[in-house]
Amino acid sequence: MPETFTDLGTFTDLGTVTAPSGLLVLGMAGWIDFWPETGAPLGERARAATATASGAHLRDGDCEAFAVRAAADRPLRVRATTSPSPFDEEPSIATLEIELGLPWPADADPAVPIPLGDLPVDRCGTVIGDATALEAWTGLHGESVDGLADVTYWGRHEDDAHAHFGGERIFWHGVDGPHGWLDLPLAEAAARTDELTAWRGGLPGTGVAVGLDPHTDHYLAERAGWDHPLRVGAVEVGGCAVLGIGWDQGDHAVRHHGERGWGQVYPVTLEAAPDGGTVLRWSIPPYEEED
Repeated sequence: MPETFTDLGTFTDLGTVTAPSGLLVLGMAGWIDFWPETGAPLGERARAATATASGAHLRDGDCEAFAVRAAADRPLRVRATTSPSPFDEEPSIATLEIELGLPWPADADPAVPIPLGDLPVDRCGTVIGDATALEAWTGLHGESVDGLADVTYWGRHEDDAHAHFGGERIFWHGVDGPHGWLDLPLAEAAARTDELTAWRGGLPGTGVAVGLDPHTDHYLAERAGWDHPLRVGAVEVGGCAVLGIGWDQGDHAVRHHGERGWGQVYPVTLEAAPDGGTVLRWSIPPYEEED
């Protein structure tokens, strides 16, 4: 793991996103596909909110996101600093910064950040992408975007099930994960899930736990982050490059549990970059244990 991931003051590149609509969104991944259920599409809301401002906080029920103006003609770099997680001392994102490809406003003091509001860490992840493209985002309970799915199984009798069914060991977040199969046609994935669920193998209990994951955008972004130290995964949605950020569940439980309802929210600002440009910054302070 790169040493920069443990240095609070050093930024590390996470990848790039594109925003051909000229509007970028930083939002709660678990709720991106719910915006149409509460009213206008995400892109329409973003455009209205930024008509007279460089950026705005969008919130409707449990749906939350920030929309900001961004360059439409180039990739936008995403970077982060880290701080140790109070859960396992592994690096966790402390500052998320997105280059917007636009100059700092001439009438604003570059030494003074522009506050936009605050955002909780969604236990289902964070997404960064084009406001209009994200209208096509398929969420947790959406349909497969490519007709494929993954099947995994684990539990007390996993080894016995592997001897019977086979499957590959899947590498998850630096460790050996469950056994299973990736990229199966949906019908085949469903059939294997049924077989595993029905299997007992002469063993006590129910045999094994089984997971069936259709290839939604949410799942593919999560899967793309399996081998990234900060759980960052790149996917294409609506023809645009999008980044998804997963959060370690142990770290979330210690630092962010309760989210907005418990005041676990963190400031989002526009900041002046050293080169005269503008960045969107989300600042998550290092954990401090209360007495």
